[in-house]
Amino acid sequence: MGRVLVGTSGYSFKDWVGTFYPEKYSSQKMLPFYADEFDTVEVNFTYYRMPTEKTIAGMAKRTPDGFQFFVKAHGSMTHESDLSARDEFVAALSPMRSEGKLAGLLFQFPQSFKNSETNRKYLRAVSDAFAPEKIAVEFRDRSWDSPAVYEFLEGSGLSFVSVDEPQISTLYPPVGKATSEIGYLRFHSRNGAKWYKGGAERYDYDYSDEELREWLPKLEEIARKASTLFIYFNNCHQGQAAENARRMRDILGQVKLW
Repeated sequence: MGRVLVGTSGYSFKDWVGTFYPEKYSSQKMLPFYADEFDTVEVNFTYYRMPTEKTIAGMAKRTPDGFQFFVKAHGSMTHESDLSARDEFVAALSPMRSEGKLAGLLFQFPQSFKNSETNRKYLRAVSDAFAPEKIAVEFRDRSWDSPAVYEFLEGSGLSFVSVDEPQISTLYPPVGKATSEIGYLRFHSRNGAKWYKGGAERYDYDYSDEELREWLPKLEEIARKASTLFIYFNNCHQGQAAENARRMRDILGQVKLW
């Protein structure tokens, strides 16, 4: 039997206090409170700054056995194609790894990262450099949407990340696909009018149940290949991600993917 783990992209947000977290809740209490509700989270601060072993150890300590972290790769690795920080990054994650809580690493590439031989070569380098960690790869540019790319990812041991985002001609379409035993889906928003205006406005979106249910046939396709499915909501404005994650979990409880 496979597993479906649903969570959010990050958990420590001031505007979640009073929406998801109780009023006047301290940031130090947020992760244990979150982990009482969800069994996985994407760690996003690692994109902006290098993690330290002390910080990662604290996160691992404040979560229960079986809790799973997917950690976003540092921006230098995805936006500058620079792996020089690889050893520092991997070493910092050792507390999560030793406790069996590190599900894998998320490499989210920008829209400027297009399908080319140079970039495919870099993806192979990522796979080799971080083995045996599980690596999930998210593309923003539509040029990667091809059968040859999915075959390439599978042959390179990389997990494809499906995305829900605005249907803008150059952005990635809503493809339900798995290229490894890990299935991965990220809900960003469908706010096309504000997509290129920046983070806060880009991710201000509340999914309806109908929009969430649109993914059920695609998730069935993913389940044909993957034994574990991670679903994360990145529409974090005012706690919308947490509420959408709850609703998606309820919807999935009504169907059987595996």
